[in-house]
Amino acid sequence: MYSLSSARLAIVGLGYVGLPLAVAFGRKMSVVGYDINASRVSELESGMDRTLEVSSQDLAEAKGLVYTDQLEALRDCNVFIITVPTPIDAARRPDFDPLLKSSAAIGSILKKGDIVIYESTVYPGVTEEVCVPVLEQQSGLTFNVDFHCGYSPERINPGDKERTVTKITKVTSGSTPEVADFVDALYRSIIEAGTHKASSIRVAEAAKVIENTQRDVNIALMNELALIFNRIGIDTHEVLAAAGTKWNFMKFVPGLVGGHCIGVDPYYLAHKATMLGYNPELILAARRINDEMGPHVANRVLRLMARAGLNIVGSRILILGLSFKENCPDVRNTKVVDVLHELRDTNAHIEVYDPYVDPLEARHEYGVSLAESPVPSSYDAVILAVAHKQFVGEHATIDIHALKKEGGIVFDVKGVLAPGPGIHRL
Repeated sequence: MYSLSSARLAIVGLGYVGLPLAVAFGRKMSVVGYDINASRVSELESGMDRTLEVSSQDLAEAKGLVYTDQLEALRDCNVFIITVPTPIDAARRPDFDPLLKSSAAIGSILKKGDIVIYESTVYPGVTEEVCVPVLEQQSGLTFNVDFHCGYSPERINPGDKERTVTKITKVTSGSTPEVADFVDALYRSIIEAGTHKASSIRVAEAAKVIENTQRDVNIALMNELALIFNRIGIDTHEVLAAAGTKWNFMKFVPGLVGGHCIGVDPYYLAHKATMLGYNPELILAARRINDEMGPHVANRVLRLMARAGLNIVGSRILILGLSFKENCPDVRNTKVVDVLHELRDTNAHIEVYDPYVDPLEARHEYGVSLAESPVPSSYDAVILAVAHKQFVGEHATIDIHALKKEGGIVFDVKGVLAPGPGIHRL
């Protein structure tokens, strides 16, 4: 019934997840890339990707890929892959608005025989319990009779130029065995690392959400250990280096846990568990610990400044990095802003420098005005919040030690600087 040769593919959402996927497919077949943001479409048509996930050369090599912000341009497609964000709201509950709107849009042009595949991270059951009813309502068609669905969780690692979309094993699934085979074959046509076909959509949904929940819990343990070891008076990273000599010790480190995945996805699983009458104590405890690390970093810096005899009021504090991780411009759910907000209450002069982040986006999303460049020998405290290659390593273009005043401190959130006078680590 379904064959790759007859697939007319549309990718819905051209962000960090959708664009690399569209480019990979565009090297092999005809693909329509759809995004509601007309400026995003224009940018891609000009051969530039502001997320830095795809190079201009990669865009040029995707000969089969065309871009549009017009839903009507997708009407002839018969396979739709939806890659929209799944954030949380102010109460840390799942926000399905992007998912519902995209499902309604695709439902309005859905035809008999079409397949809709979701990649957005959700809790088990969302595809069939939340999205499918919208598709049915908008199309007037019946699920698993007139149209089918699949689920293949995204595995994009922003900023990683080694583990790109085609080099990471892809989990696939479908609403019937036949559709599951088709979805698996579709992804297998571009995924060099191979695929893993799950037994059901719910299994595939669950696999994705626990990937990030597992990391969140493990990092929370490291953060709690850092809180304990700081009180004891020993260096957490030295402890981890010693413990890491055991062959089966899992090498996680403390830090700020932000981004669109680890800092968000556990709330989806916790929400589902609560709906079923189970209180996910470990998951929520881990989230609470990790969410409190921004204020903890700020307070550690202030205590260290006071101990060094530095007057906090009127002092100059530099935060290096605003994005949620190194070497990428992604500021979604970055926890660096938690550090910034805590420090702003002290009447210190705070500067933030990040060579990757768009200044307009920083101002729009968080009200942060980025510094054009750091000034040597000017800061009472320097906080290395994000380990961009410009800050650390053999290709560093900024000497962090040269930025602080004499007697000033450096606080290394990432634990990547060599220990020394005036250097403090989380």
